[in-house]
Amino acid sequence: MADLTAVPPEKRVEAYIVNVELALEKLEEAKASLDSRALRLVELARLYVSDARYYLERGDVFTALADIAYAEGLVDALRWLGLARLEWRPTSRLLERPKVLVAGTFDIIHPGHIELLRQAWLRGRAYVVVARDSSVRRFKNRDPIVPEEQRLAVVSAIRYVDKAVLGSEEDILEPIRAIRPDIILLGPDQWASEEWLGKQLEKEGLSPRIERLREKKNCNLCSTTRIACRAARIVELNNLCEG
Repeated sequence: MADLTAVPPEKRVEAYIVNVELALEKLEEAKASLDSRALRLVELARLYVSDARYYLERGDVFTALADIAYAEGLVDALRWLGLARLEWRPTSRLLERPKVLVAGTFDIIHPGHIELLRQAWLRGRAYVVVARDSSVRRFKNRDPIVPEEQRLAVVSAIRYVDKAVLGSEEDILEPIRAIRPDIILLGPDQWASEEWLGKQLEKEGLSPRIERLREKKNCNLCSTTRIACRAARIVELNNLCEG
């Protein structure tokens, strides 16, 4: 068992927060079976988790610890009342969560992107490689709608993301070598095959587990192209760009 006393307090509190966040994610999946009182407790727990993150990011470890302890108590109340089935994960495991890398253009963020990032976060610490403008032109034969720095800023702000970086303009494997992920998670319609990517990484002496998210998010606007086309129609109908 890991000696947790040797771990900095802020790291332990971070693991504590992640544990409660993972529990709340499970409750979100089961919310259809919860009554209004249970849902209210879940919402209160989320608010305490949000406060805990706020204070931890500002270096106030003690207030963050108090907030996350309140959140854990609310979730535990649901467990003991028989309203939720959850198991807490050992802190030592959470301190060693694997690095999970995802990559993409993230041109106009939609629910499909959010689900990919959520699935990465459920597996570990989500590291995101955002495609450069030049890479978008090379692979998609068009300019990105949103420039790379803005896309990076938006992705970095998503709560499931531990760290986001811009990709390389010359070598798509460069950020993988730098991050050295334990897992690479591919989206349902990303072009690289698991076999091809595995062979390329093997040449670099890297052997992350490669997974593909099989189920594609089903919604009318889970596509950058569809969103752009809808926006173009609205602009044209309402003369929004005139003057």
